Amino acid sequence: MVKAVIAIHGGAGAITRSAMSAEKEQAYRQALTDIITAGQRMLAQGASALDAVTEAVRLLEECPLFNAGKGAVFTHQGTHELDACVMDGRTLEVGAVAGVSRLRNPVLAARKVLEVSPHVLFIGAGAEQFARDNGLEQVEPDYFSTPERWEQLQRALASDEMVLDHDGAAKAGDPLDPDRKFGTVGAVAIDAEGNLAAATSTGGMTNKQAGRVGDSPLPGAGCYASNDTVAVSCTGTGEVFIRTLAAYDIAAQMRYGGHSLQQACVNVIHDAIPELGGSGGLIAVDRFGNVALPFNSEGMYRAFARVGEEAEVGIYREG
Repeated sequence: MVKAVIAIHGGAGAITRSAMSAEKEQAYRQALTDIITAGQRMLAQGASALDAVTEAVRLLEECPLFNAGKGAVFTHQGTHELDACVMDGRTLEVGAVAGVSRLRNPVLAARKVLEVSPHVLFIGAGAEQFARDNGLEQVEPDYFSTPERWEQLQRALASDEMVLDHDGAAKAGDPLDPDRKFGTVGAVAIDAEGNLAAATSTGGMTNKQAGRVGDSPLPGAGCYASNDTVAVSCTGTGEVFIRTLAAYDIAAQMRYGGHSLQQACVNVIHDAIPELGGSGGLIAVDRFGNVALPFNSEGMYRAFARVGEEAEVGIYREG
């Protein structure tokens, strides 16, 4: 029997170790530890992989350190647009929302789409109406705002650049440069029954045009799970992850090409994505419980924990 395991990420991007404060690094490490431990505890108590990844991503959304939910980045127009996706590897059912600005936890809306709707993806006002109809918590758009994200937008506007959240000025003392990081969060897990699940949520890119949608809410691009292969959640240059169908490509290489999880990850993250000028990373758990946390950027907020074992947390490239 497979030992249950969960992995999470809080985005990938450029490291500014020299400018980083020890306090900020500790805050990130503590947040990752708390959230991975909560997911691990759920799996130990017999929770499904689907419930564990949903709750882990909800907790990541609630934490303002990460670009999803509270602490989401601003669009060029100074607004927030959030996206999320949840996929059940047992049934291949999937739910997603995109371009929402009034849902406290987009991942819960995505989960509700999976559970009660014949559809897969709702956007904008329609997604918010669906969530309202199903009793999910609404907030005012400024709920997501933080002073740090507003400063990020002002820097991006001054340089006229669209920036991926974990990629940027070391001015805030974050471990990963906040103006040049890919601010997506995600979770993947396998439970005691051998079922796989994945969830991904994001606030998008600082200074993106309103209406832009990246890979996070798109099944096969930023999120994918199938019990016969693997569960994957991505973070990176969204357009490139869409063009390569990065999450599904991992599964396809394993299913049709006979590749191991590790080899499939190398092929996608270190070959296919950079070839198109993209960067970022992903987290994955295969049907045997193997874990992979590859990234081609300088760092990725990440953690994983097997039931009954110590959690492992990382930010920088090892070695």
